[in-house]
Amino acid sequence: MNDEYWMRHALKLAEKAESLGEVPVGAVIVKDNAIIAEGWNQPILSNDATAHAEIMVLRSAGEILKNYRITDADLFVTLEPCSMCVGALIHARVKRVVFAASEPRTGALGGAFNLLEANEHNHVFEYESGLLADESREMIQTFFKKRRA
Repeated sequence: MNDEYWMRHALKLAEKAESLGEVPVGAVIVKDNAIIAEGWNQPILSNDATAHAEIMVLRSAGEILKNYRITDADLFVTLEPCSMCVGALIHARVKRVVFAASEPRTGALGGAFNLLEANEHNHVFEYESGLLADESREMIQTFFKKRRA
């Protein structure tokens, strides 16, 4: 299975978030070509500002692996991670992050700024952007258009 396969899975999780009234963002952690954990945005339902898709998938993977370090794993997420999520991904020691749509206001992997450019981190992960970006961006824009109507 390839990166597009995993990102399409993350997009399905974003649809789940949207069906629950959340901003449609989904994330999946893959290790050894298998899903370790899934996550989707849940801050509204959980009344928890930290319940972003990336945080939820890291929490789930940590429980499953019995370790907060999620090494040698890739994270696929439908929207560029914010600074909170990039910080958590650094601490979790993920190997690689692939995100779909850029986030010019809060994205911390090049959208608004790049948190990985600080030289002080004890871990830096690889990242790629733009995979299925149009699908993700359209889903998010449609969500907010409906909310404003």
